[in-house]
Amino acid sequence: MLPKALPAWDYFGKSRDAVGHFDYVAQLSRHHALTRWGWDDHGMDDETFLHRAIDLAADARARGDHPFGALLVTPDGEIVASARNSVNTDSDPTGHAETNLVREAGRLVDADTRRTLTLYTSTEPCAMCAGAIYWAGIPTVVYALSEVDLAAMTGDDPANPSMSLPCREVFARGAHPTAVRGPYDIPAAHEVHAGFWRG
Repeated sequence: MLPKALPAWDYFGKSRDAVGHFDYVAQLSRHHALTRWGWDDHGMDDETFLHRAIDLAADARARGDHPFGALLVTPDGEIVASARNSVNTDSDPTGHAETNLVREAGRLVDADTRRTLTLYTSTEPCAMCAGAIYWAGIPTVVYALSEVDLAAMTGDDPANPSMSLPCREVFARGAHPTAVRGPYDIPAAHEVHAGFWRG
């Protein structure tokens, strides 16, 4: 994990362009700086893909859905699939970003490939999504906003009746392991929900 006191963190790691996508030029500069000084680059990769997931969440909100997004990434850093929440546009209460992503992954890649992927999501998967991820055989999950922090924002909004059940607890009941990294302290993961929920 990268030291949070890294000089020029904001310049190298947080730059965004006008349309809200991650600034890969700044990110690449940060990568070279970290490599030169011998720091672990793993955290940078996670934050890069989490920002992409948060951008998908913003897209979902803009089209009238709940603000959640997720994507699947190969060990080489290739994005093989992405998905947004579609609860409203598809009139499907199970249309969460992660379940939509798992369905797409089932169409695109075989089970052996799924067992090599990492799922990045803007918010911690709910119990339903964690189950879908588990049954798909996806071995690693990385998330930005925690379920606890989401619940604090949604309150009693009936559009998001959160279950107090961390995804780690769901995965821990499985027959095969699922690694989890998160939450990540990324302000944009909170901001994408600002003013959306009635809670």
